Amino acid sequence: QVQLQESGPGLVKPSQTLSLTCTVSGGSFTSIYYAWSWIRQPPGKGLEWMGVIDYHGNTYYSPSFKSRISISRDTSKNQFSLQLSSVAPDDTATYYCVRFLLEDLPYEYDYWGQGTQVTVSS
Repeated sequence: QVQLQESGPGLVKPSQTLSLTCTVSGGSFTSIYYAWSWIRQPPGKGLEWMGVIDYHGNTYYSPSFKSRISISRDTSKNQFSLQLSSVAPDDTATYYCVRFLLEDLPYEYDYWGQGTQVTVSS
């Protein structure tokens, strides 16, 4: 079965860059039918889509993050990463890496990582 695992620091200081990595195992990483997403959930709030990277390496980001967000991948390691710069306390959230399945309509998020808590504080 496919497994996704987030990793990275749980505490980041304001104005610095939040960096997380998702490692994918148990399934194909490079497929035209899969895209790889980051979704977060601040305390007491709903899920917020951040962005995605597809088979071709194209990225698509939520306008909410403007120029602060960057998603990249390393196909040799079956990993994709999130960088969020200039963080503030309202970036505190549980961050999830998620597979987006594109093979058939309706498209769906079929596999989720367990999530990792990131706190932005000095």
